[in-house]
Amino acid sequence: MNSLRAEIPRSTTGPFVLPFYYGWVNVAVAALAMVGTLPGRTQGLGLITEPLLADLQIDRVFFARMNVWATLIGAFFCLGIGRLIDRFGSRVVLAIVTVALGAVVLLMSGAKGVVPLALLITLTRGLGQSALSVISITIVGQWFVRRLSLAMGVYTIVLSVGFMLAFPIVGAMVINYGWRSAWTAVGLAVLLGLAPLGWLLVRRSPEACRLSPDGELSIEEHVAEAALGHTLWQALATPAFWIFGLASAVYGLTASGIALFNESILAERGFDASTYHRSLVIVALTALLGNFLGGWLTSKWSMKGLLALAMGLLAGSLIALPHVSTKAHVAAYAFVMGLAGGFVIVIFFTFWSRAYGRAHLGKIQGVAQSLTVLASAVGPLLLAECVTRTGSYGAMFYTLAAIVAVLGLAALFVTLPDKSTEILDSG
Repeated sequence: MNSLRAEIPRSTTGPFVLPFYYGWVNVAVAALAMVGTLPGRTQGLGLITEPLLADLQIDRVFFARMNVWATLIGAFFCLGIGRLIDRFGSRVVLAIVTVALGAVVLLMSGAKGVVPLALLITLTRGLGQSALSVISITIVGQWFVRRLSLAMGVYTIVLSVGFMLAFPIVGAMVINYGWRSAWTAVGLAVLLGLAPLGWLLVRRSPEACRLSPDGELSIEEHVAEAALGHTLWQALATPAFWIFGLASAVYGLTASGIALFNESILAERGFDASTYHRSLVIVALTALLGNFLGGWLTSKWSMKGLLALAMGLLAGSLIALPHVSTKAHVAAYAFVMGLAGGFVIVIFFTFWSRAYGRAHLGKIQGVAQSLTVLASAVGPLLLAECVTRTGSYGAMFYTLAAIVAVLGLAALFVTLPDKSTEILDSG
């Protein structure tokens, strides 16, 4: 305890003279960083899937398998990045990853063959969906403790607005200028926009800026709180880690599979590409609503109950999807799917720090993120195989709905971890 006390500075002078806690600056940049993961996410790749397949004359199932391997390999970036964050800090790691991601996206925009495309998709998965996501989430968890629910609510609102703007903009660029020009613009935005912004504004932790977490704890309270928490292995030993981790992973599996082939899924039901693009906006808007409600409910209600509610909504939307027949049906499906997603996002971003503390947050969130990345790799392949073998996506949606419902029930009965575990080793 004495060594911890020695490490906590007693000054509360921030990096800049601001009328508010500097953690909010980090929250804003972290949210923009999550939006910057778009080229490495299935939802982003889904915007260019159809023109890319036509341009390079790639078979749909072959592309889905390529995506699986790219995502599986990219998942390993989650494990290493958490350790690097804990050691070197978010600012340095964020700068390196964003520069690398922007360069890879630019190279991908000029890819001519299957082999370089596969390599570049793998790198966008690893750097974007895996590494940059972990960095983004960890930044918020490092700066907030008692006001984490509020911070994550603001964070998810900003990133939802960002994705809500990015989807139609990039989608319109793909339609009007082609996928290569759209991907070039995305790469430049990450390389010349996000990378320098992160380096300029992000700081490693409150302590590095001679502040206490939340900007309101006394030094004595902070020292007492810093001594509590879980190592990575202690977290992995709790059932709650696996229930919450698997629930988030299955949501990622579902969302990634639908996102990559959403245009094809809706085409099966008789809808055109414009309906697909409008559905993305509806999902983004209702996810924003879910972020508002979820951020409020996590401070007022049991997180177990919120996860069960989210899983129930997700299961219902999956059962309904094979039966949509009008644009109103598509809008209703997108509304429920987005609301469920908004809840899951808030839970995923809030749970790990609240349940297991900050000392090993990078490692713990790295493993949790790797579960979602691995699951998101499987989702598109499952849907591609299902439609190839049966001629429809419906059977897979019913199967996923059953799994989601089981996880929702499990969430109601799992015991949440006690954060009053003192950290005794390095984890």
